[in-house]
Amino acid sequence: MEHITLLLGIVIVTALVFDFTNGFHDTANAMATTISTGALKPKTAVAMSAVLNLVGAFLSVEVARTISGGLINEEGIRTEVIFAALVGAILWNLLTWLLGLPSSSSHALFGGLIGAAVMSAGWSSVNGSTVVTKVLLPAIAAPLVAGLAAMLATRLTYRISSKAGEQATSKGYRAGQITSAGLVSLAHGTNDAQKTMGIITLALVTGGVIAPGSNPPLWVIVSAGIAIALGTYLGGWRIIRTMGKGLTDLAPPQGFAAQTSAATVILASSHLGFSLSTTQSCSGAVMGSGLGRKGGVVRWSTATRMFVAWGLTLPAAGLVGAGAEFLTKQGTWGIVLTGALLIAGSAVIWTLSRRQPVTVDNVNDVNGEPAGVVTTAIAAVTPPPAGTVAAADELKTTIPGPDATEPARPATV
Repeated sequence: MEHITLLLGIVIVTALVFDFTNGFHDTANAMATTISTGALKPKTAVAMSAVLNLVGAFLSVEVARTISGGLINEEGIRTEVIFAALVGAILWNLLTWLLGLPSSSSHALFGGLIGAAVMSAGWSSVNGSTVVTKVLLPAIAAPLVAGLAAMLATRLTYRISSKAGEQATSKGYRAGQITSAGLVSLAHGTNDAQKTMGIITLALVTGGVIAPGSNPPLWVIVSAGIAIALGTYLGGWRIIRTMGKGLTDLAPPQGFAAQTSAATVILASSHLGFSLSTTQSCSGAVMGSGLGRKGGVVRWSTATRMFVAWGLTLPAAGLVGAGAEFLTKQGTWGIVLTGALLIAGSAVIWTLSRRQPVTVDNVNDVNGEPAGVVTTAIAAVTPPPAGTVAAADELKTTIPGPDATEPARPATV
């Protein structure tokens, strides 16, 4: 068994950086609806999500095994290929975060890995059947299933609570949202943290440190869990705003239905080893809950931009990964140049994000996007049930907002 080389160490660190960006990119999956409805204060929400992401990382390794031993053929794959794949995934994550688009970190990683592998060893290096059955099919099915489940759950929830008192239902749904948000965070840890575990394990296999088909070592599980938890705690406020306010206006019953539906889909897929996109599942659930409330609407212009980002993620990250692999094949100077381009690109995106920062103080501000003709027409024909808006407004007044207790100059992401 060989020792970890300098290049392998760089790849491991880069994988953990990707895991960190995955954390703040996907915080919205678990906590956007909870924050937007006022069930939890923003900082409390992300702290809770971070802890549960860490716990979830220890619950399963099925998804990690899919990535480390199923997506691409390990034979003939060099360690540089993993590095190139991570470059593509990180840059796409940061770009979509800058735009506030909840794209898939998972598909960014898969795209980068596929592109780099094809550039290195040709199309034969990719297991096409695994890509179709465990990546592409879940990508299509997960948001549809989660959206339909959330729509039905929202309608059922309103029907059950129609005769209950507003104050009682408000408190009940607040507790339900907190519980379901915790479940989504736990599910996220069982799925997304494992993807980095799988990548690091694959890198260790290519470097000859562990045998092919091995489970992730304990130190890999711990480091991946900590990295995604730290990223989650950072916040990712831009995407939280889009998920919580940009797609639809959510009342507490809708938030509860959306989170419960998404968590169910994610946990089921983790158990089966399907490496689905938690972002797409949660986004589909949010849209389903928006359609499930009588009079509820979805801002389809925002949703359309999000769909476009979903479709571009795999090929875009794949092209960047392939380009990075082309550079790394040139030798040491190519690897150094690839690393420099990654750092420079990340710095440019970060600088651009400071022009219009989204913080814990303004995360719930609506961006002022017009509802559109279809949305206005639907809202006019089917008004919301009596008491729904009042209950939501009462909840907002009884639960302190983030500005009441949060610091004046918070960290911004």
